[in-house]
Amino acid sequence: MPIMLNTILADAGLNLADVRLLRHKDLRAKKGHSPYELWRDDRQQFDLYQSTQDIGNRSKLQSRYWATFIGTPSDDTLFSGLYNVKNRRLLEEDTPRSYDEGVDKAGTCDLYDLNLDKVLEDLIGRLLVEWGPGLRSWIQRPDRQNKKIAELRTEFKEPDFPGYFNFVEPLSRLDKLPKDWITLLRNSKGIYLLTCPRTKEQYVGSATGENGFWQRWQEYAQNGNGGNVALKSREPSDYQVCILEVAGTAMTRDDILGLEGRWKKKLQSREMGLNR
Repeated sequence: MPIMLNTILADAGLNLADVRLLRHKDLRAKKGHSPYELWRDDRQQFDLYQSTQDIGNRSKLQSRYWATFIGTPSDDTLFSGLYNVKNRRLLEEDTPRSYDEGVDKAGTCDLYDLNLDKVLEDLIGRLLVEWGPGLRSWIQRPDRQNKKIAELRTEFKEPDFPGYFNFVEPLSRLDKLPKDWITLLRNSKGIYLLTCPRTKEQYVGSATGENGFWQRWQEYAQNGNGGNVALKSREPSDYQVCILEVAGTAMTRDDILGLEGRWKKKLQSREMGLNR
C-alpha cells in the first residue's frame, strides 16, 4: 500500500485545509538561477524568490502554511520545507529578482513573511512526491487531493555522474548539471561528438583548453557553433553531446588533435558529417 503525503501532514498535526502545496519550477529563470539551483546554492535567494508572489494568486495562496516543493532537473518533485505564512503586503520598493536580471516594481507584487517550520524539517531534500500530470498547476490544496510518496531518501544527494562514456546530454541542459559533474568535465580533456537532432549529422571535436570539455561545450551553447567554420553556416541547433575518448593527463594538445583526426576517420564525419 503506498504512503500518501496527506498521512504525513496529518501525522505532523497539520489541518489539511490550512496547507497549500507549492511546486517551484520557473521557466523564466536564467541559467544558474532556477528555483532548484537557488535552493541548492543560496537559500536566502530561494526564500526571496518564493516570498514574492503575483497579486493574482492571493486567493490561491491564502493559508497558514505552505508546503513547498521544487522541480529538479530530472523533473522529480522534491520537498523543500514547510513554511509559516504571515504578513502579506504589497512590495514597497523596486527589488532585483533572484531568478533573472529583471526588477519587481514596487506595488506590483505581494510580499509574504515566510518562516521555515521545524515540523517536517527532517524530510527536506529527502522526500519526493508524485505531483501528477498537472505540473502547470503549481499551487494545489491537499484537502482536495492526495499525493503519493514517490521516494524517501536517506539524505539529499544529486544524481551520480554516469561515467564519461555514458554521458549524453543536449547543450541546453549543461548549466543544469550537478556541480560535481561540471567539475569532472572541467578537469577532463579529449574527444567529443555533437549530433544534430534535426539533420542527424555528426561533428567530431576536441577539448584541449584549460577547463576541458566544459569550456569547449559552453562555447557551442553560447553561439551555436563554437567558432567552427562549417557550423557557422548552419542554422543553430541544440546539439546532443557525448564523449568519445578521454585524454590521458600526460597527453599534449598535439596528441589530442591526433586522436581527433583518428575519430573523424573512424566515423567518416568529414564525408558524411559536419567536419570539414
